[in-house]
Amino acid sequence: MSSSDPTCYTVLRQSLEKGSDETKIDTLRRIVISTMNGNPQPTLMMPIIQFVMPSRNKQLKKLLHFYWEVCPKYDEQGKLKQEMILVVNAIRMTSYVLLNSLLQHPNEYIRGATLRFLTKIAKDSELLEPLIPTCLFAIYAIYREHENLIPDAAELMTTFLAAETDATCKRNAFVFLAHCAMPKAVDYIADIQDTIPMLDESLQMSLIEVIRLDCKTDASHRSRYVRTISELLDVSSHAVKYEAATTLTTLTQNPAAVKAAASCFINLIIKESDNNVKLIVLDRLDALRSRHGHVLDSLIMDVLQILSSADMEVRRKAISVVLSMTSSRNVEEVVLFMKKQLQKTQEADFEKAPEYRQLLIQSIHVTAIKFSEVAASVVHALMDFLGDTNNPSALDVVAFVREVVEKFPSLRADICEKLIQTLNQIKSGKVYRGILWILGEYIESVGDMTAAMQEIRKVIGEIPILASEQRLLDEAGGNTEEEAEVKTEGVSSRPKVLADGTYATETALTAASSSRLEAVKAASKPPLRSLILAGDFFTGSVLAVALSKLALRFSDKSQDEAATNAFRAEAMLIMTSMIRVGQSKFVTVPIDEDSNERIMNCIQTLSELKTQPAVHDVFLHDTKVAFSKMLTAQETKDAESTKTKIVQVDDLLTFRQFSKKTADEAIDDADDVGRATGSAEVHEDFISNLSRISQLTGFSDPIYAEAYVKMHGFDILLDVLLVNQTANTLQNLCLDFATLGDLKIVERPSVHTIAPHGFQSIKATIKVSSTETGVIFGSILWEGPNLAESCVILNDIHIDIMDYIKPAYCKEMQFRSMWTEFEWENRVNVNSTITDPRDYLKYVMKATNMSCLTPEGALSGDCNFLSANMYARSLFGEDALANLSIETTATGVTGHVRIRSKTQGIALSLGDRISMGKQ
Repeated sequence: MSSSDPTCYTVLRQSLEKGSDETKIDTLRRIVISTMNGNPQPTLMMPIIQFVMPSRNKQLKKLLHFYWEVCPKYDEQGKLKQEMILVVNAIRMTSYVLLNSLLQHPNEYIRGATLRFLTKIAKDSELLEPLIPTCLFAIYAIYREHENLIPDAAELMTTFLAAETDATCKRNAFVFLAHCAMPKAVDYIADIQDTIPMLDESLQMSLIEVIRLDCKTDASHRSRYVRTISELLDVSSHAVKYEAATTLTTLTQNPAAVKAAASCFINLIIKESDNNVKLIVLDRLDALRSRHGHVLDSLIMDVLQILSSADMEVRRKAISVVLSMTSSRNVEEVVLFMKKQLQKTQEADFEKAPEYRQLLIQSIHVTAIKFSEVAASVVHALMDFLGDTNNPSALDVVAFVREVVEKFPSLRADICEKLIQTLNQIKSGKVYRGILWILGEYIESVGDMTAAMQEIRKVIGEIPILASEQRLLDEAGGNTEEEAEVKTEGVSSRPKVLADGTYATETALTAASSSRLEAVKAASKPPLRSLILAGDFFTGSVLAVALSKLALRFSDKSQDEAATNAFRAEAMLIMTSMIRVGQSKFVTVPIDEDSNERIMNCIQTLSELKTQPAVHDVFLHDTKVAFSKMLTAQETKDAESTKTKIVQVDDLLTFRQFSKKTADEAIDDADDVGRATGSAEVHEDFISNLSRISQLTGFSDPIYAEAYVKMHGFDILLDVLLVNQTANTLQNLCLDFATLGDLKIVERPSVHTIAPHGFQSIKATIKVSSTETGVIFGSILWEGPNLAESCVILNDIHIDIMDYIKPAYCKEMQFRSMWTEFEWENRVNVNSTITDPRDYLKYVMKATNMSCLTPEGALSGDCNFLSANMYARSLFGEDALANLSIETTATGVTGHVRIRSKTQGIALSLGDRISMGKQ
């Protein structure tokens, strides 16, 4: 074999690259023999590294050890070849395994070959140096298993730490020292205390961990550790700062230390680029705030700087923390900052401005309602956004103003005056409806009523609407009603073949007057008039109600009979004008029956102004009382959801030193580990466990199997009991599972052998990723007498999604927003024998684990109709909405349930839950 022979090189390379393990073994053997005979083949080193080193074949690995011993490792100048760096990295990555295998690997040849190779490279410092840090852990593994082999390990590590300069080696040696002699590790920390902030990041992390472990058993060094940890809050590493701040809050409850840790968390959130890390640290900051009350209130302006982040989830979480920290001492500063941010969202280049603006408006809403002293200063600023093109933001402003005018009577006059001035800036029908309702309910003075009527006349334009629109059409060229009809200007007798094969004459028509009508419709009009002509007669009916309230109140307040009659006549003219135009050709959509009836009722009310006092009370009193009750019910529900746990004077006290792992303030993460592994879970009772058992095979099958199905967070734990009902030994028994839906088997059970009439328990874990109905199915395979294979198909296990859905609560605006956003809807028809609508509502809430958002006051009273909104949230953060609309009939209740969600699965699953029950 010649190194200069290109044909031989090509053949060997192709054998190494594309050959089987047997071919590679033969080729590598030839290369080793050639190298030992003085023909080293240096060009084949890279192919060997690429295609032979990753192999798992034992014989190939043996030959590879021989090759590393005989291959040339140095160039002509006596320096280590660059190719050997790859070999060094491979050895470094597996050095712990290699060295640990000297004691534990069952193959003696591998143990000997590894030792032989290490002795061959003992003179090469470049190869051995990267192995030293991992060799320390290898020595630690030896010490852990056989302490007598290294009795002076602690002294060796102490000496090594004093002399070593490499950061990784020092960190590994310190970990070794902490596990074999904690007092010496504590002494080492005391010796280097002044230099700890300048140490390497990995060693600092190990020092923090040892400090936590030492304080758990010995509190005498705690004051010294507090100073050490405090100095680590200013290092450059974000990981070290986070661990130091977390540890500091467990070492001491001193307000100064708590504030320092909180400041560290805030700086981390501002400087860290990863949004996931920001959210994690925000959760830690929120937990710190919940434990230490108003200690952190002075840092609220620093927390507000987190809003500079572009991620909406980070902003939303930061706002939540700010609202919980807001008090009467800092509320003015918080509101001023939010108002400035609100102004910035008006800039064209501001990122995610509409969403951020809506979040700020909602936050100011909550703050102003909670602290009445700032309500007056923010309500006028927010009303500037009523004409916002972003409809959700404007709706949030309307909701805020509506609540303010109800709770703060002193502000009603100014707010109503401002609303009257902004009527011509509104672009949305929903916003108009909210403002008109407020004006109808809370305007008290005659002057304001007159001003409101004048402004309404401006935004609705010339009345009667139909007459003015017809005049515009006439001016555009359509002189008569007949001219508005379609005129024939040309006829083409060209034949056309229809779908059934027959012939017809095709006529060409033009619509000159129709084009004039479209031009009239497209002309610029006042905002409220445009909405009505576009078919928004719901807003028109709200306008009719508001005008009725104003006219009734004007009649009560004013002593001028002529002015009262004029006001009432003008209101009735606007109402009749809306009905007339709604029945004409000038509207996009004709007026609906409900809106028509509602406006007619208002006209009738005004026509019977003095004869129906009960109707007056309904318009002027009952609606305001109903709104007040709704706000009270919402506040009660909010208070219940945020109610803090009350500790009674005779409750048991827990001392961590006297208990195992039940401390509220554990100095390490033992509690979190306990929750994650389920060791701290409350065990269910025996009856509850029995209800979760599923029979998988029949009693007459050779193997009887049943499974205990338990939901544990995002996992499903299956504990399967197998019973061999035959007199034969079942060998190589394999329980194989498969899934449908968003379920994933974590690990497959191993093979077992069951003795005659024996038992075997097998556990399996299945990961759940979403709230959808899943199915687990499978089979049992085994070998019986004479190695005959047998199989039993298991019954399906249906996963109940109700274990992942929990009742939740959201505000009405959030519900409406999600209802509009979610695209999946499942409509379930209701035809039940239950006679009481409220009983059926309770049944649906129980079947779907949903909470009812509709206030109790709205569900009370005697009525044959019921409509309620329900809401639930899954463990995976999925929202589920439902609307129940039913009526009572002679045979029971009928109607439907509409379920909406972001994903199809949860909507269908909840619908099935309702359909499977009472109908």
